[in-house]
Amino acid sequence: MDEKSGCESCKNCGGAKGSPQWKKDFPIEWEGDHYVSRREMVKFLTLGSSLLAAANWLVAWIWHRHREEAFKAQLIGSIASLERERSMLFRYPTEKDPCIAVFMPTGEIVAYSQVCTHLSCAVIYKQQEEELFCPCHNGVFELQAGRPTAGPPTRALPRIVLERRGDELFATGVEVSA
Repeated sequence: MDEKSGCESCKNCGGAKGSPQWKKDFPIEWEGDHYVSRREMVKFLTLGSSLLAAANWLVAWIWHRHREEAFKAQLIGSIASLERERSMLFRYPTEKDPCIAVFMPTGEIVAYSQVCTHLSCAVIYKQQEEELFCPCHNGVFELQAGRPTAGPPTRALPRIVLERRGDELFATGVEVSA
C-alpha cells in the first residue's frame, strides 16, 4: 500500500499529513496560553484575598447580629437548695448549653458555662479547692471571674447573668469576656 492510497482510505484526517485536523481547526499557542504574568497573579491574589476578607466580615456581622438577641429569664432553682448543695447544674439559654451555678463561701452566687474553653469538656466544681476543674486536661478556673489559672485553657468561661427573685434564682443572660 503506498502513502497516497493509505491516506485516501483514511477519511478522518482529510488527506493532511503531520498534525491532526483539530489542531488546524483550533490553533492554540500552548506556550503563551499557560503563561501568567506577575501582574495577573497579583491581581488574582488581591481579588481572592478581598473576597475572603469580605466573606469573613459578613459571617462575623451575621454572627454578631444573631448574638444580640435578648435572653429570656429562666428559672434555674431555689437559692436554699443551691446553698445546701453548693453547686447546681442547669441548661441555659438552650437545652444544648450546660451551665453550672456555685454558691461561694462568701455567700455570692456565680454561674458559668460548663463547657471548657480548651476542648469543650465538662467543667466540674471542686469544693475543697474552691475552683472549677476540667478533668480532660487538668484545666483550672477561678470561681470569682471564671478565668483560667492552670492547664491549657487560655480563655475565661462565659458567665451566666443571675437574678434573685425571693428564694428563686433566674438566669437572664450570658456575658462572654473578651
